[in-house]
Amino acid sequence: MRRWVAQGGVDAGERPGVTSVELEEIKKLRADNRRLRQDVAILKAATSFFVGELDPRSR
Repeated sequence: MRRWVAQGGVDAGERPGVTSVELEEIKKLRADNRRLRQDVAILKAATSFFVGELDPRSR
């Protein structure tokens, strides 16, 4: 309950800190960042696989 009161003060501009709206945006951006990092890792793995498949020296 103490946290809710403190967060209410931040949201109202009475206390310094990150507002609830900003916290939600940060959460969303972190999730997007995590998803994009996973996508990049998958694409890197696929690229190295296909490069190996197309390399005539590997046959």
